[in-house]
Amino acid sequence: VVFVLSQKSTLYSAICLAVLSVGAVLTTANPINTATEIAKQVHDSGAKLAISAPEELHKLVPTGVPTILTSHCSDGNMLSVEELIKGCCTSPELPQVPVAQSDTAAILYSSGTTGVSKGVVLTHANLISIMRLLLWSADVSGSQDDVFLAFIPMFHIYGLVFFGLGLLCVGVTTILMQKYDFQAMLDAIQKHKVNNLPAVPPVILALVKHARKARCDLSSLRRVGSGAAPLSKEVAQEFRRMFPWVELRQGYGLTESSGGATFFPSDKDAKAHPDSCGKLIPTFCAKVVDIETGKPLPPHKEGELWFKSPTIMKGYLGNLEATSATIDSEGWLRTGDLGYIDENGFVYIVERIKELIKYNGYQVLKVIAVQFSIGISVNCSSYIYQGIKLLVSGDCCRTGICGAKSPPYS
Repeated sequence: VVFVLSQKSTLYSAICLAVLSVGAVLTTANPINTATEIAKQVHDSGAKLAISAPEELHKLVPTGVPTILTSHCSDGNMLSVEELIKGCCTSPELPQVPVAQSDTAAILYSSGTTGVSKGVVLTHANLISIMRLLLWSADVSGSQDDVFLAFIPMFHIYGLVFFGLGLLCVGVTTILMQKYDFQAMLDAIQKHKVNNLPAVPPVILALVKHARKARCDLSSLRRVGSGAAPLSKEVAQEFRRMFPWVELRQGYGLTESSGGATFFPSDKDAKAHPDSCGKLIPTFCAKVVDIETGKPLPPHKEGELWFKSPTIMKGYLGNLEATSATIDSEGWLRTGDLGYIDENGFVYIVERIKELIKYNGYQVLKVIAVQFSIGISVNCSSYIYQGIKLLVSGDCCRTGICGAKSPPYS
């Protein structure tokens, strides 16, 4: 298992493909994770080697795992991926490692249906299937000659499948932003004549609120995709009003499904069904199940969405209980999301059944243990009020923790 800790870079895809090509297992992590979170994932995944950006190296040192840097560091003697690439001969003879499609290819960490982070085990067959679906998507949407802009983190299933692996298979041109910055994104769109922008709802909201004030030429844009979190109908409508030449298409997926599960093949359908996240992509089956009886429901009846596809994960690493609670004996994945499907096959997400909320594409616990999160003891005869306010692109996520005798706050 090879642990990768780095911001996006042109090396990221090369590292991922190299790991997979020699039959090793890839596991990626968010660079903003703490040293404690890094150590937990290194231990849980069983990583034997790490590849780290120089600025993140200090988080890996306590783990003791052997580490290679992504790029050369002038004040050290550690080996780097850049040096390995420069030192390669033209025809390196690599050992032939037999790899079956059922073998584990990647372990990506997700909170799944609970707040405890779990390793999602994806096989080579899962990744091959999702790559084929991206090729299909580019074909039906006419994107083969587009210029894409990549700012989605590559440790995330969305960024890894789309930019880390998928678009290389499609063969399109991709402009890479190492770190997201709104103005830099607008400048890149104008400078490189970007046509296709895979995005998340906060970025689309920022475009609605601030793009005109920035006075950048966005005329090259022809399509914006939205994923990782629900996009409100109101924001979508305002975006289409402000940018009538741009197609806006929302999709839905999970780490457990190797990424996308639904898709809008046409802008006409996306406009006609603004509350929907699209239709099932090829190879996917779906059913809506009554959360009390477990029986399948007809169109327009709300229940839990279940999926079946060759892209569905193998299971949660070392957690048979969580795996059996998420995947049934017939291979159906319980998504933990409440929704329905209409008579034309369009999928609608109503709300999350799981004890999580989505904030800027990340999963956040609704309930936070007081002692763990703020490090204090709770006396039930007193009250505690702890407010956490996060402002990103005008969105607000707030949580309060109150004891039994809390004063009446509004």
